[in-house]
Amino acid sequence: MTAVAQAPLLRVQGLEVRFGSAAAATRAVDLSVQPGQTVAVVGESGSGKTTTASAILGLLPPGGRITAGRILFDGMDLAKADRRRLRSIRGTGIGYVPQDPMTNLNPVWRVGFQVREALRANNISDKQVVRLLADVGLPDPATQVRRYPHQLSGGMCQRVLIAIALAGRPRLLVADEPTSALDVTVQRQVLDHLQHLTADLGTAVLLITHDLVLAAQRAEQLVVMHRGAVVETGAARQVLEDPQHEYTRRLVAAAPSMRRSAKRRRRVHKPEDDVLVATGLTKVYRQASGAPWRKTELRAVDAVSFRLRRGTTLAIAGESGSGKSTLVRMVLGLLAPTAGEVVFDGRDIAGLDRRETLAFRRRVQPVFQNPYGSLDPRYSVVRAIEEPL
Repeated sequence: MTAVAQAPLLRVQGLEVRFGSAAAATRAVDLSVQPGQTVAVVGESGSGKTTTASAILGLLPPGGRITAGRILFDGMDLAKADRRRLRSIRGTGIGYVPQDPMTNLNPVWRVGFQVREALRANNISDKQVVRLLADVGLPDPATQVRRYPHQLSGGMCQRVLIAIALAGRPRLLVADEPTSALDVTVQRQVLDHLQHLTADLGTAVLLITHDLVLAAQRAEQLVVMHRGAVVETGAARQVLEDPQHEYTRRLVAAAPSMRRSAKRRRRVHKPEDDVLVATGLTKVYRQASGAPWRKTELRAVDAVSFRLRRGTTLAIAGESGSGKSTLVRMVLGLLAPTAGEVVFDGRDIAGLDRRETLAFRRRVQPVFQNPYGSLDPRYSVVRAIEEPL
């Protein structure tokens, strides 16, 4: 007697999404997710991964519309569902972890209140806020619940979004680059929690990622997208070890963690080779603790020193909230240090006048952590590039 095959919790068939009159952003996308299964959708930026996830959730940006195909969730076609029906499904039916943590939290609400609102929306006791934040690896959650998003690091904000997505214990979790802002240790903790949730509650996960190693470790099935179309589907390990499509082979070959790096020769260091020298950089914040007149000190950066030689790359690594971004802002002259100095090309940047500061800005350029919050949404791409020129 043969067993009846289990119906997929989510099945996407022939999905096509368009924005205005432009060419289709996704074309004939097919994928399925079984209850309790983790399926990873991988591909380069612009391949249609996030557009597919947004279509499933009914959260396409203005101008986007589904022009063909079906999105069946537990037998219901979400492509034809109205807003009220979609709203009732989000939370306990489908949870969502968006890609950008800094623009998806309300800046005027404390993070604890935002998690509490998600619990209330799903008729769950709001006394679980601290436990939810602890589950996703937020350090000292009892203190963090009283803080605003701008007071947390990008990685901490991402963990708050994951806690909100898990608040309703959804049957399907759509996670769009859920660990892109997390350090390696917390990334493992968060992903382990997602796996435990899958095992305990039968929650399925649709993981959107560009990290092939993460996909191989965490997903049973892999869907490879390129230029809006699915080019390969199969068991994760099989696809990565024996890719059939030319694009998949290029993707695997380009993954740094999947190939050996060439050994580099060690160079003899000379003091005159230093283009940037940081000495004893310290940043201390005074913050309210209970009563307005009661202040405590938060030492964000403590006596950090390093040298950067010309023509070399220096990596500053550490977990979320370890002070990396604060350190870089002091090096850029965007934040005054409590103690210490930054010397660029032989000059202490604290002593530069206005004209010298402008010249320093031309020679030292940052690539910011958050592209969505760093580009003016009123500017076209051309104007944004023309402005510094």
